[in-house]
Amino acid sequence: MSSEDPLFDYTLRLGDSCIVLAQRISEWVGHAPILEEDIGIANIALDLVGQGRLWLDLAGEIEGQGRDADALAYHRDAGAYRNHLLTEQPNGDFGQTIMRQFLFDAWYLPLLKGLSQSNDSRVAAIAEKAAKEASYHHARHTDLVISLGDGTEESHDRMQAALDVLWPYTGEMLTADKIDGTLCEAGTAPDLAGIEQVWNDHVSKTLTAATLTQPESNFMQSGGKAGRHSEHLGFLLAEMQFLQRAYPDAVW
Repeated sequence: MSSEDPLFDYTLRLGDSCIVLAQRISEWVGHAPILEEDIGIANIALDLVGQGRLWLDLAGEIEGQGRDADALAYHRDAGAYRNHLLTEQPNGDFGQTIMRQFLFDAWYLPLLKGLSQSNDSRVAAIAEKAAKEASYHHARHTDLVISLGDGTEESHDRMQAALDVLWPYTGEMLTADKIDGTLCEAGTAPDLAGIEQVWNDHVSKTLTAATLTQPESNFMQSGGKAGRHSEHLGFLLAEMQFLQRAYPDAVW
């Protein structure tokens, strides 16, 4: 699925990444290690659902075929999704979930700040609103990575293992393709090279404080932005889309 307007694909990437990540972390509701984290992670999932809805509604507006956020979220198969691969990775233990959130937030917040300066007023308005919530997520998960990494021997080892597993999925967020380049040249989206520098600085500083070792491997997975996903996305969507598939266009 594609549109002649690259902004359609771009907003799909943002919307899909938000709702897929929200679906993934909502799996912790009722199962988090402590009540405070159970409530906290549920609220973050709700924030991401709200942001995903805004991005997908804009994608539907750009596409101009009458599809809103619900239609885009519930009536596309995995190959039509454009989320980053990092967002669909399994939760693992709680440390892996927090590490995934941290690595995503370190990219998403500076991107939103850049998008808030977009020459497209619709994009700028969504980004400005989303950045307020993303700032809290960014600070929360940074603090947790430091606390767990520099905590007990077990928490340190779990966080290091999580970092090693998730690291190969970070490059896709920071690597520009034709759509990223086109929108950057048009003044609609920020240059990913600048986002990468901010991401690298923050991640490096945080990992040092957490006494964690940044992986040396330069190998990076890719494909999510083009609709090539891991086996995990299909199972996630099967659960997320079940009600709409079973009862098409059902409403409350």
